[in-house]
Amino acid sequence: MPLQVILASASPRRLALLRQIGIEPSRIAAPKIDETPQKGELPRVFARRMALEKLTPNSGAFVIAADTVVAAGRRMLHKTESRAEAETYLRLLAGRRHKVHSAVAVRAPDGRIACRVVDSAVGLARLDDTQLQTYLDSGEWQGKAGGYAIQGLAASFIDYLSGSYSGVVGLPLHETMKLLRGLGWR
Repeated sequence: MPLQVILASASPRRLALLRQIGIEPSRIAAPKIDETPQKGELPRVFARRMALEKLTPNSGAFVIAADTVVAAGRRMLHKTESRAEAETYLRLLAGRRHKVHSAVAVRAPDGRIACRVVDSAVGLARLDDTQLQTYLDSGEWQGKAGGYAIQGLAASFIDYLSGSYSGVVGLPLHETMKLLRGLGWR
């Protein structure tokens, strides 16, 4: 019988992704940490640091934490808080490729930690004003890194993906399972 798993995230997408591969967390423990990037910190490094900092203390269970960063070059496109911010991000990304860095960290019951960052390249098609305004009107952009959700309406804008689809959604499933098994989860 598998040992218990704690998901260190309040993300409904991460929970749904874990369930997709047959893992039902025994507990959700969303950590409260400072998610401010350090001066000059690169997006990939930031994603890794955040995933590791989200790991809760040992609790006799496996703990899974993750962080996903959308980046246009060195610029991190955080979770959107306003329609104007989402529009700015989408105009920046439209018609070009960008990176999505998904970090997953796992703490075993014995305290061992493993972490992996998965880099994906995503291309958004050019968007005309009608497409952009329709998407913004949907509200789907709210709280989404980069201002879009690949698993939602924005799927119709994606013209290129290289890497991990589940990583772009918020949790790279293949790598998560590899880390769990490597730390003894069965």
